[in-house]
Amino acid sequence: MKPNFSYFYLLLIFITFLAITATNLIIQETCRKCAHNDPNIHYSFCVASLQSSPDAHCANNLRQLGIISLKLTRLNVTDTRHNIKDLLKNKRLDSSLRSCLNDCFDLYSDAIPTIKQAIKDYNSNHYEDVNIAVSAVTDASTTCEDGFKEIGIVSPLTGRNNNTFELSAIALSIINMLH
Repeated sequence: MKPNFSYFYLLLIFITFLAITATNLIIQETCRKCAHNDPNIHYSFCVASLQSSPDAHCANNLRQLGIISLKLTRLNVTDTRHNIKDLLKNKRLDSSLRSCLNDCFDLYSDAIPTIKQAIKDYNSNHYEDVNIAVSAVTDASTTCEDGFKEIGIVSPLTGRNNNTFELSAIALSIINMLH
């Protein structure tokens, strides 16, 4: 009886390995298509981002990767807003820098309910509405970054803005594949 028990665990490990491999293949193929269709999407960033989600291990189709990409975008937008809020606590900020950060804070504050609505719309299969909402989030990141460039200040948010932009682009690419 003991050998059967061992075979059961071996079979369970093998099935788990196959599921993880299948998920990785879906992520890799999706990211390959995203990067091919949009020059703003880097394959390695896409794969690393999607694989970083705790939900990724059970994603077995494009639709599930779509919701993962939207949730990653929401987390990034929320985290960026918190980061801006922390930066604004510095009393010694230059007035121009503070003004840009305030603008970015407003943009990201508006982006949070927008991406939350996009997730609801996605769950209701309203892909055109999702596309519009995610495009607005993309615009928030570029508008924030452009605010610094326009007055010649180095943005402390470049990395975060770029991540928001690329995560949004991944979500849009997946939505377009579904639509």
